Amino acid sequence: MKDRVELLSSARAGDVTDVLCDAFHDYPVMRYVIGACDQYDARLHRLIHFFVMNRMLRDEPVIGTMDDGNVSGVAMVTPHGPRATVSELLDQREALWKMLGTGARMRYEGLGEIWSGFDVGAPNLHLGMIGVRTSHAGRGLGRILLDAVHTMSARDPVSTGVTLTTEDPDNVSLYQHFGYRIVGTADINGEFETWGFFRPDRTDAG
Repeated sequence: MKDRVELLSSARAGDVTDVLCDAFHDYPVMRYVIGACDQYDARLHRLIHFFVMNRMLRDEPVIGTMDDGNVSGVAMVTPHGPRATVSELLDQREALWKMLGTGARMRYEGLGEIWSGFDVGAPNLHLGMIGVRTSHAGRGLGRILLDAVHTMSARDPVSTGVTLTTEDPDNVSLYQHFGYRIVGTADINGEFETWGFFRPDRTDAG
């Protein structure tokens, strides 16, 4: 059965990383954080793999669309509330920034400060990354994953909706079409713009 959505275990971490490296290869945030270098692909893989393990080792939801047993699209969700501390992640984080360098770490942490300003002030699920293999583009997998995340939020007794950020101008009207509203914008050193979005679970929310 093609294009069904599954909750992915840590055994699929490599597949999830591969999908997101493909989908985000030239994404503004990745290029900005990593910077100009001769080992971009290797550094991108290391960075995204850390993002993946940052969710999976905390048992946070990572869902994927499946095509004949292969992961074709991925969405990573951060639940509301305090996140668990995992010592293994602390070691991985330090190893990551040792590889990418102090400049990359400062650029990433600066983005984090900006994104924290998009807080909607209510419990929500945060869609950290959503991406589809380029070979599967145009099949509506992004919508399937979005619908699954929206359903997760609607079934959560505490969540009021879904938040996300994007740095792709083409995504702005797309997310608005799916019921998201802009809650903040920021210019990143004149290189690109970031938008924060919130989609309430009820049309009368927020």
